[in-house]
Amino acid sequence: MKAWREAYSKRLGENLLKLIKEHKTDVQTVASIGDIESKQVYRVINAENEPKVATLIPIAKGLGVHVKVLYDFEFDIEEYKRGS
Repeated sequence: MKAWREAYSKRLGENLLKLIKEHKTDVQTVASIGDIESKQVYRVINAENEPKVATLIPIAKGLGVHVKVLYDFEFDIEEYKRGS
């Protein structure tokens, strides 16, 4: 995976973990409400892969937010492009 993709996935995971804490919930609850396995949520948090929308929508449902909230974080792709 290119450096910028890895960095983006990491920021997405950090944002998801922040949202879970802000909503005073946990991974198991988010997964249960979203009807997915908790390991899928952990994979996003740990930036183990690039999550598909089919994974992010249930996570958003589990948090009770719109999926776009998961992407609401700062990321300067130009910075990573310059470094490549």
